[in-house]
This record gives sequence, structure tokens and C-alpha cells, in this order.
Amino acid sequence: MSASRLSVNVNAIAMLRNRRDLPWPSVTGMAAIAMDAGAKGITVHPRPDERHIRKTDVFELSELIEDRYPNKELCLEGYPTADFMKLVEEARPDQVLFVPDDPDQTTSDHGWQFGGDTGPLADAIAAAKDWAVTVSLFCDPDPAAPEHAARLGAERIEIYTGPYGACYDDPAAASRELDKVVATAEAARSAGLGVNAGHDLTVENIPALIARAPFIREMSIGHGFTADALIHGFAESVRRFRKSMGEI
Repeated sequence: MSASRLSVNVNAIAMLRNRRDLPWPSVTGMAAIAMDAGAKGITVHPRPDERHIRKTDVFELSELIEDRYPNKELCLEGYPTADFMKLVEEARPDQVLFVPDDPDQTTSDHGWQFGGDTGPLADAIAAAKDWAVTVSLFCDPDPAAPEHAARLGAERIEIYTGPYGACYDDPAAASRELDKVVATAEAARSAGLGVNAGHDLTVENIPALIARAPFIREMSIGHGFTADALIHGFAESVRRFRKSMGEI
């Protein structure tokens, strides 16, 4: 079995759990199922109001991976506030994805705009790297973005694939959006950056992307994965997504 690109985002599992004052569904339990089934790791986005992932989840996931899955990875997503940076410092994930989210956003829906003051972002990148945490920046499908990310010191970008995923019922529009994603991925590779992708990726739209950008190293998938898993089960959905990536 080849190495996996799939990082399963378990935010939706935490959101379901938080509907009741009960410990199930278990975030760590479902994460373990995903990793046992072949996922490369787990992604979480702990928001300030803890409406899904809680800080306690971050530490429990970090401990789970350290103890049972030393070859797997934990990725934390978040806006680099002082509180989030403290969490990164304490949890020491394998990777941090800095996103330009307002606290009230329901999901990450745009990449960084590099025309403004990027000093605080550069400081956050430098701090995370000092803690031996790999840094990725969330970028729109724009071939100009990777150069800015590299200049700031990021080691990877995650391309926002939401516009591509939104064209699930319009093949012509999907083709146009895919061109933008691929051009951005190629620009990132040329800039010496690792390339990740995420948002609204499914077993239906991944094959066309991976065929044109096989060098993508990670796909972080939450909503589409969870929707698929409600039908097929967590372990089987790992297999289905990895198959769509051409890995098995």
C-alpha cells in the first residue's frame, strides 16, 4: 500500500458530539479508525468559541498520535491569534495551516490577501518554525499567491479548492476552476513549496485534480469525507478517497 495523501478533518465529528453532554461520537476514536484504515493523519480547526473542536481535543489527538501512530500527522488550522499560537506552541503539531478566518466564519472560504500588512503573519510563521512545526498558508487558486507565501517563509501552501468543488453540476465551469488550481499548484512547486489542497473535495472530483497535479502531497477533507462516511462508514470512506487519489 502506497503512502497516503489523505488527512481526515474531524471537525464535523466534534460538532455532532457537542450536541449532547456526552463523550460520543469520540473524536479520538473516529480519528483512530481513519488512521487504522490508512489515512496519513488528522486535521482539526479549533475555533475560539469551541463550537466543534475543543482545545482538549487537540491535546488528546496529539497524545493519541504520539502514543499509537508515530508515523501519522496532526495538522492544526487557525488564524494566528495569541491564543492559537499558544496552542500551537503547547501541542506542537506536525503542521500548522494559517487561515485568514474571522472568528464568526462557518468555514474557511478564502485565502490570504498578500497586499496588506503581512508582518504579523510573518512573525507567526517564524515562531511556528522555531517550534519545529511545518507551516502552510491557505491560498486562493491564484498562481501569484505561492511566491508571496514563499517570501514570508512558509514551507507549503494549501490551495482553496472550494470554487472547484462548487462546480459539481457544471463540468465546463469545473474545468475552468481546475485550471486555476493546477496553475497555482505548479507555481508553488516552482517556488519550492510543498502543495496541499482542501475544501469540498470528493471521490468524484479528486481524480481529475490528481491526474494533473500528482505531486500534491496532502488533501485535507472534512465535509465531503463525513458525508461519504455516513453512507459507507469511516474506514470504507478512507479506502474510497484513497482509491480516488490513485493510491490503492
